[in-house]
Amino acid sequence: MAAETIADRKAEVWARLQTVTDPELDEPVTDLEFVTRADVDAQNRVHIEFRLPTYWCAANFSFLMADDMRRAVSDLPWVSAVDVVLGEHMYADKINAGLAQGLSFQQTFGADADGDLDDLRRTFLVKAFQRRQAALLAHLIAVGYAPEALVELSLGELAVLEPDQTGARLVARYLERRPVVSAALPEALAFVDAEGDPLQVETLPTYVRALRRVNVNAEFNSALCRGLLHARFDMETPFTPRGVGQTAEPSNAAV
Repeated sequence: MAAETIADRKAEVWARLQTVTDPELDEPVTDLEFVTRADVDAQNRVHIEFRLPTYWCAANFSFLMADDMRRAVSDLPWVSAVDVVLGEHMYADKINAGLAQGLSFQQTFGADADGDLDDLRRTFLVKAFQRRQAALLAHLIAVGYAPEALVELSLGELAVLEPDQTGARLVARYLERRPVVSAALPEALAFVDAEGDPLQVETLPTYVRALRRVNVNAEFNSALCRGLLHARFDMETPFTPRGVGQTAEPSNAAV
C-alpha cells in the first residue's frame, strides 16, 4: 500500500473515532484526548490504543468505549481487522484479552459483569439526547423562538430551520440523537421527552431548567476528566499502553 494511501486511511480511522463519545460526557473520545494511537498496516488492519483519566474508571464504561471504537472503525469497508488496546487501567488486561478474542462484556467478566452493555449504551444515549435537547431549546428560546411554536415544530421543519451559527450546530447535534427516543420521520414532532411524548408549553421552562441542571453536572465532569487526564499523563509524550499479558512497567506518562 502506498504511503499516501495509508495516511488517507489513517485519517478515515480518526474521522470514525471522532464519532465515538464518552458515554457519560457525550464528547468525542478524540476531543477528550483518550485516543493515543491509531495505525493502519499494509494488510488494512487497524491498531488503536487509548487511555482514561483514572486507573479505576468503571469496567463497563471502559469496555463500552472500546467496543464503540471497534464498531465505528469496523464499518469502514476496507478494514480487515480492528485491534483496540486500553492502557494503564485496573482492568486493562481483562478488557484487552476479551477484546482480542471478540468477546462481549458479559463473556469477558462473567459473573462480575454489571448489567447488559446494550442497556447501558441506551441509557447514556438517552441522557445525551436530553442534554442536547435542553441546550438547543434554551438557545432557540433565548434568540426569540416562541415556546408555542417550538412544541409544535416537526422534525422536517427543524431540519430546515435557519438559526444563527451556534443554533445550527446545536440543531445538528440534536438531530443525531433524536432517533434514540422515537421515530424520526419528517412529520414527527421535533421535541419530545425521553418517553417520546410531546412537550407542553405550560411546563416547557421548568422542563428545560431541569435538564440544564443535568447538563451543568456533565460540563463539570468533563472539566474534571480533562484535569485528571492532564495531571496523570504527560500529554506531550507518546503513550505506549501495557499489552495483554505484559508485566507492569513505570509509565513514561504517569505522575
